[in-house]
Amino acid sequence: MLAEPRLAEAQHRLGRALVKRAVLAAQQRVRAGELAPELVLDATLAALPDTAAASLHPVLNATGVLLHTNLGRAPLSAAALAALGVAAGTCDVELDLATGARGRRGRGAMAALAAAVPTAGAVHVVNNGAAALALVATALAGPGTGGRPGASREIVIARGELVEIGDGFRIPELLAATGARLHEVGATNRVHRRDYVDAIGPDTGFVLKVHPSNFQITGFTSAVSIAELSTLGPPLVVDIGSGLLAAEPLLPDEPDAATALAQGATLVTASGDKLLGGPQAGLLLGSRAPAPGREPSTGESGAQLVERLRRHPLARALRVDKLTLAALEATLAGPEPPTTVALHADPAELARRAEALAGRLRAAGLDALAVPSLGTVGGGGAPGVTLPSAAVALPERYAAALRQPAGGGPVTAVLGRLEGGRCLLDLRALAEELDEQLYAAVCAVPA
Repeated sequence: MLAEPRLAEAQHRLGRALVKRAVLAAQQRVRAGELAPELVLDATLAALPDTAAASLHPVLNATGVLLHTNLGRAPLSAAALAALGVAAGTCDVELDLATGARGRRGRGAMAALAAAVPTAGAVHVVNNGAAALALVATALAGPGTGGRPGASREIVIARGELVEIGDGFRIPELLAATGARLHEVGATNRVHRRDYVDAIGPDTGFVLKVHPSNFQITGFTSAVSIAELSTLGPPLVVDIGSGLLAAEPLLPDEPDAATALAQGATLVTASGDKLLGGPQAGLLLGSRAPAPGREPSTGESGAQLVERLRRHPLARALRVDKLTLAALEATLAGPEPPTTVALHADPAELARRAEALAGRLRAAGLDALAVPSLGTVGGGGAPGVTLPSAAVALPERYAAALRQPAGGGPVTAVLGRLEGGRCLLDLRALAEELDEQLYAAVCAVPA
């Protein structure tokens, strides 16, 4: 069986072991009386996946959530996918082709990030947002930073910013794991400048301001601005979370890297796979000069701190791979990524697409309606902000059926959302060129 030409081609693409398992499974079905012997080859070919990464399946994001963590957050642009093809082989990721000597790793991605945020004096990239914050905490407040062997320093942070992020990971536990000490200030809902002033002392490593992600406090609240915190003396580290590099009019309350640096942040940390629209990565951006009012002893600029972080021993363990560097550079230097396009989608155009899809589905005999919908950013970005959208409403049973297409149906699964007893397929996060796949997937669901 394995010598059959069509299976030989599949082995070249998928590997002998995977194809052999499919053959054995088909043969077992023959022994069980479920399959005629002459159909073993066809059954084997039908069971083979498109790639050797058989545990991963393409999914159309019809939830209305632009950055769905369970779906890998930001989809990559065509430019980023093309860059992955170059990086997948041998490439000059750490080689200077002009001299033949070792070159700066990821220099293209670093240059593209620096160009995207001109207010930054220096930049560095690690493998995710939490890693960026952990590197800062280790280098500036971890064991050995406190002036005597093994002694750590304090991170001053507002109680209302000690949030839990995805999958149960908590900011205070992440920071404590680095060996740094936390000095919490203020109350859960209110913190004032004097709280920070009273907490800062010789043991302070840095002041940390964390964007609360999906967490919101409303009502009787107060917070201290970046500009106010920047004059207190110690370095000010601002974790903006979502990876927005410049102000976005559609999300006026979402912090961005350029503004945070302009307001006096020493270091800004962010994620690459959220509103930036790129691959998973942790971004580190440092200020060009110390903020006004800094004491000379703590007058290190963010650019100098970034260089110190880049040379820290832990930076090697958090190093980003060549595929991520390639995709990040292409995202920054290339055309708008899908996340940006989806964020700026015209609600009227989304409604037109929903009407067209629902009309075609009704013509095919299905119970489908075009309805208004509300999308969200997701990924911890812009909590509370809704994005006008449009969706195709189907009977509730379609939700499960589209997640697990039946045999002979489309390869691509579809993830919608349940609302009001209907399955809504929201178009906000879907490019128009995917409408045909969505239509085919719905039509393939058994009646």
